[in-house]
Amino acid sequence: MFILRTLKLHFSIRLIWLNLLLLPILASEDLHAQESLQQNSVLKLAPGEDNPRNSEGDFVTLKDGRILFVYSHYTGGSNSDHAPAYLTGRYSKDGGKTWTSEDKVIVEREGDMNVMSVSLLRMKNGKIALFYLRKNSTKDCIPMMRVSSDEAKTWSQPKPCIVDKKGYFVLNNSRVIQLKNGRILMPVALHTTADGQWQNKADLFTYYSDDNGTTWKSSQKVPDATEIVTQEPGVVALKDGRVMMYIRASGGVQQLSYSKDGGETWSAIEPSAIHSPLSPATIVRVPATGDLLLVWNNHKDIAEGPLKGKRTPLTVAISKDEGKTWQHINNIESNPEGWYCYIAVHFVGDHVLLGYCASDLSQNPKLSVTNITRLAQRGLYHSVD
Repeated sequence: MFILRTLKLHFSIRLIWLNLLLLPILASEDLHAQESLQQNSVLKLAPGEDNPRNSEGDFVTLKDGRILFVYSHYTGGSNSDHAPAYLTGRYSKDGGKTWTSEDKVIVEREGDMNVMSVSLLRMKNGKIALFYLRKNSTKDCIPMMRVSSDEAKTWSQPKPCIVDKKGYFVLNNSRVIQLKNGRILMPVALHTTADGQWQNKADLFTYYSDDNGTTWKSSQKVPDATEIVTQEPGVVALKDGRVMMYIRASGGVQQLSYSKDGGETWSAIEPSAIHSPLSPATIVRVPATGDLLLVWNNHKDIAEGPLKGKRTPLTVAISKDEGKTWQHINNIESNPEGWYCYIAVHFVGDHVLLGYCASDLSQNPKLSVTNITRLAQRGLYHSVD
């Protein structure tokens, strides 16, 4: 009995020493996981009185160094996509660390329903282009364009970008890009048929302009012989000259299509290795490294269970091979009650700003809250995977 007690005592002492030795290592790993992304939430646009929803924004850096963030500000009692809304902005003069507390109206409500879903583009001619949806009905929703020559102080009259077709078009926020040759590309999803009927599975196109938005032409429809639901496309230019379209889709992964002619024609859609619910992703190029940055709801390990179909977590990843594979996979947000989507990405010095819908479903409805998070770019290259 004495020998047994002695052995137990020695074993307990060894466990204590082992825990003491491991504690700094575990603490260091935990600290590394917390600090690796070096992120800070710098602005939360929560709903309030007569303001049930704030969503779908984009950034632009002005020539005086300030950053402008424009987003959809909803009014009334509903946070529906079709509820009244106008476009408003906030400014930062310190690289996104702090933001103005008051909204500045950018575009008043124009459509019979609303205006929403902002894309901002600093064009190669130095002017700023503002794109948004003007929504009159569920059969009439068209992307509009305005241009500013005085750093967003004033804007030109709105001009429709699509005049060859009618229907309910969706242009997501932060989606319009300009290629090296100056061509502007606008990826859109058409949700109405020729006879005006709604379809959840959208027809996908890009509209392109070679004269800074004065005129627009339509691509051919993206080929798709599947029954997969396709919506809310985005585009990114690849190093080999092609353009990659990434597509919100059913079936558990984002779908892809490629163009070799600057967005005029597209390959048939194909599945990617980007596991996600039916939720939009965002892919942009990191200026400092030339790699691709992906921000999305990573559902690689969420086949079933309570998180299936939900827009959480919000994850970032890096690709060094033009989107074939992804590494440095890290969660930005992981609240199981979170609803994270419609991401805008903006690089500022050695930091990156992410603007995205960030509702906590235990407190607010979907899409009601927008958050801006500021990250150190080097944090994107730390791995927890």
